[in-house]
Formats: sequence, structure tokens, C-alpha cells
Amino acid sequence: QVQLVESGGGLVQAGGSLRLSCAASGSGFSINVMGWYRQAPGKQRELVAVISSGGTTDYADSVKGRFTISRDNAKNMVYLQMNSLKPEDTAVYYCNAGFWSSATGWGTDFGQGTQVTVSS
Repeated sequence: QVQLVESGGGLVQAGGSLRLSCAASGSGFSINVMGWYRQAPGKQRELVAVISSGGTTDYADSVKGRFTISRDNAKNMVYLQMNSLKPEDTAVYYCNAGFWSSATGWGTDFGQGTQVTVSS
């Protein structure tokens, strides 16, 4: 089992920036892909950005050019730098990790989420 804890959410005005962080902890695991999802009220959870263990990234079209995902493999951390924020970016942001566990094999987990609110 991998525990994921997000931080860095908050309230920001449109055009502002926020940086989300996610720390993965546990034992007996190796993380492969890490990513960020978000869920706005009344909407389905959607993928925002992903990054492989080798650093390959992909983004939702709605955030390309504004958000940057990065990771520190040594620290089992993933980050999301969000610039030029828009009100439609308002959502709960969830960290996600795909991993191999010596106990349970391949799995995926989400963190508890962090609220991002962008005011107009």
C-alpha cells in the first residue's frame, strides 16, 4: 500500500499561481507513473497531468502551457506548478500513483485531495 498526501492548495485570484506537492510513503513499493487528477463539483474526475519515472509528461489540453508536472524520484514526490489559473481550474486536486508492491503486485492509489479555488 502506498500513502499519498497532497499539499499546496488554496484560494487564488485568476491569473495567479499555485504549486501542489504530493508525498508518497510506505514500504516495499516502487512507483511507476505519477499524476494529478481533479474533480469539480458535479463533474467527473479528470486527468490533469502525468509523468513517468523517466520524466515523460502528458497534459490535458485545457492546462497545456499553463501547468507543469515534475517529480523527485529520490524523495517519491510529485509536483504540479499551476500558472495563469482560471476560475474553471477550481476543483479538488488528487495525486495518483501507479506502483508495484512486493506484497500486492501492481496497484494504483489516490491521495485525499487538496482544494484549489480560483476567484474571478
